[in-house]
Amino acid sequence: MRCYLQAFLLCMVFTFFSLLYVFNQLASTLEDRDDWNLKEQGIPDRRSHDYGHLLRKRPGLTGLRDREEELDRERSGSAVKEHSDERSHLAVVACGPRLEETLTMLKSAVLLSKKPLHFYVFAEDDLHDRFRNALDSWPRTVQTKFNFTIYPITFPKENVKEWKKLFKPCASQRLFLPLILKEVDSLLYVDTDIIFLQPVEDIWALFSQFKSSHLAAMAPEHEEPRIGWYNRFARHPYYGKTGINSGVMLMNMTRLREKSFKNDMTIVALKWEEILMPLLQKYKLNITWGDQDLLNIIFHHNPESLYVFPCQWNYRPDHCIYGSNCQQADQEGVFILHGNRGVYHDDKQPAFRAVYEAIQKYTFGEDMETSLLQPLEASLQATTNTYCGRASHLFTKKLKQSIMSVQQDAAQRR
Repeated sequence: MRCYLQAFLLCMVFTFFSLLYVFNQLASTLEDRDDWNLKEQGIPDRRSHDYGHLLRKRPGLTGLRDREEELDRERSGSAVKEHSDERSHLAVVACGPRLEETLTMLKSAVLLSKKPLHFYVFAEDDLHDRFRNALDSWPRTVQTKFNFTIYPITFPKENVKEWKKLFKPCASQRLFLPLILKEVDSLLYVDTDIIFLQPVEDIWALFSQFKSSHLAAMAPEHEEPRIGWYNRFARHPYYGKTGINSGVMLMNMTRLREKSFKNDMTIVALKWEEILMPLLQKYKLNITWGDQDLLNIIFHHNPESLYVFPCQWNYRPDHCIYGSNCQQADQEGVFILHGNRGVYHDDKQPAFRAVYEAIQKYTFGEDMETSLLQPLEASLQATTNTYCGRASHLFTKKLKQSIMSVQQDAAQRR
C-alpha cells in the first residue's frame, strides 16, 4: 500500500511541474499575442514596418478590398473586379536568394488562372522593393488579374532566432499567418518552389469539400511506406501512415484561430497561438523538417481537422525518382509541381528544371502554346534518360489543357 501511495504522490508532483511548465510557455505566448494586438491598434514595432493590415472583412470566402491610400505598401489594383466569391488568396514566404523563384511561382499562377488573385508576400526587408518593382513591371493586362500585399518577416519576440532558423530561413513564418492575417478567412500557402500547371482556383475549390471539422488541407509526404521518411526515421508523432507535406497547404484561417487543439503536453486543449511555442520547446531536438514536423505533430493529435488531397496537387521528385508512385498523377497528370531540394537550380532532376525554366523564360503576351508549351515539350524530350523524365508527359498533360482553356477564354472576351 505504501508503494502505491508513493507512486501516486510522484505522479502528482510530475503532473504539477508539467502543467507549470506548459502554462509558463502559454504566458510567454500570450505576451507575444498582445504585442501583435498593439501593432494592429497602430503602435508600430521598431524592428519592422507596419504589418499592412489594410484589408476589410467581407462576407463569403474573404473578399478583400485594398486601401488605395497605401500605395507605398501595395498596388491598388483598382482594375481587378471586386467579387468576394471569386478571388483566391495566395501566400508565400521568401527569404535569401528566393526572389526569382518566387516570381516564377507567381507568374505561373497568373498565367493560368482565369479568376482574380490576391498575393500575400512575406519577405525580408531588403527584398520588398525588388518584389514591388518586379510585379509592377508586368504588363498592365496582367496586373489587372491580381493584387498584392508585401509584409515583413516577423516572429514572436520569444526565441525569434530559433523560429527564423528553423529548417530553412523564415520557413516557419507560415505557422503565424493565422495570427498576422486576422482579417483573412481562407488562404492557400505555397512554398517558393511551386509551379502551377493549372489554375489556382481549381485547388481553391477544394475548400468546398471541407467537412465542418476540417481546417486545413495537405498532401501525404509519401504514398509508398517503403520509401517514406516519417514512418522510418521520425522521432516525433506524425500524421497518418507516412506524414504530410506542407509545401502546398489550404488553410481555413478562421477555423484555425477558433479551434482548441488536443496535444501531448497537457490535458488542456490549446488554441493555435498557445500551442506553437510549447511544441517547439518540447520537440526542437527531435525535428528535422522544422515547421512541417510541428504541423505533423499537431494533426497527429487532431486527425479529424485535416483534409488530405491527392499527390498530384503536390508532386515532388520523390514521386518519380524511384519509379512512379503517384497513381492520381498517372491517371490525370500533375496539377502542381513542387521542385523541393533545389532541383530547379541543379542537374539532378532535369525534367523539373525544364518546367521551371520554361515558365521563367516565357514573355508575357506571347502565344503560350508556341512560346511556352512547345519549347517545354522539346526540352522534356531530352530528359527521358532519367526516371522523372520518363514521367514528364505527366507534367504537360494538365498544363496543355490549362493553356487551351485560357486561350479559349481570351478569345471569347475579344
